[in-house]
Amino acid sequence: MYGDLLQQLDAETISFSQTGTRLLGVFMAVVMYGVALGLKPHFFRGVFNRPRSMFIGLVCQWIVLPLFTFILCASLHNLLSPTVAMGLILVASCPGGAVSNFMSSYSKGNSELSVLMSTITTLGAPIFTPINYAIWGGLYVKYFDLAARNMLQPLQISPLHVSLTVIIIVGIPVLLGFLTVRFAPKVADRLKEVMRYVSIAVFLGIVVMMLSQNYSSFRKYIGIIFIIVLVHNLIGLGIGYTASTIGRVPVKDRRSVTLEVGIQNSGLGLMLLFNTNIFPPEIAMGGMVFVTAWWGIWHIISGLAVSALFRYTGFDSVGLSKRNVRQ
Repeated sequence: MYGDLLQQLDAETISFSQTGTRLLGVFMAVVMYGVALGLKPHFFRGVFNRPRSMFIGLVCQWIVLPLFTFILCASLHNLLSPTVAMGLILVASCPGGAVSNFMSSYSKGNSELSVLMSTITTLGAPIFTPINYAIWGGLYVKYFDLAARNMLQPLQISPLHVSLTVIIIVGIPVLLGFLTVRFAPKVADRLKEVMRYVSIAVFLGIVVMMLSQNYSSFRKYIGIIFIIVLVHNLIGLGIGYTASTIGRVPVKDRRSVTLEVGIQNSGLGLMLLFNTNIFPPEIAMGGMVFVTAWWGIWHIISGLAVSALFRYTGFDSVGLSKRNVRQ
């Protein structure tokens, strides 16, 4: 039943306007400015002085998550359509999303670690995204679904485009945030709380906008796609949390690593899918687009839920030494 429904999904056209994509970039720049108001520049040195958290997060992001995504797709290959499976692998191959920086700040995690991880994984996207998609997508096609071979396209990500994205969405807003804190500290203190609520409203607005553009398809297929993406997202969050726990990193770092690994830059995945120089138009019509797009919606919802759980409860301090809790 569900397998047939996913096969039908491949005939659907999912629409996302370029205006919406540009607005998302503007919104993210505003959100990053709000995050920067709570950053402490000298704390960045602490991240490099204690690199274990960074190392654990990058290994999880670049190696462990794509591996476990392949295992998930292999386990469900009788249920998943070729495009849905390859959509999951594409999302797992993308870097961490900038949304995680706000979530990390809201969860009272290590915002500096979160910003650095997002920046590094984004700058590494031209290398690691094509490699991971080729390796794990190639193995899936070879051993589980030959019908997916048309979706195994060589990805081309412009280093210049990635660098500009990092500068515009992360670099400039963070610099402006630092300057506000330095030269107008009272304004920064007042803005910090306001921006937190503005950011939440922005994220919810993005969710409504994306759903309204594809409401009929969303209503028809969301049941099964919701479960698949939920499981995939829980795997990402679980990988970050478990690896950080085993590595016995400070609580603030564990919160940030969990959110970094659990939140993916699915917007990059959509840009790749809609690039006709990479994916033929007929591929960007079904499961790959729906999975990638719903990931972009869902990780906002799940990220807010997890960061609120971290912020208002102390469950994640269990199993760590008192020294680590204080750090």
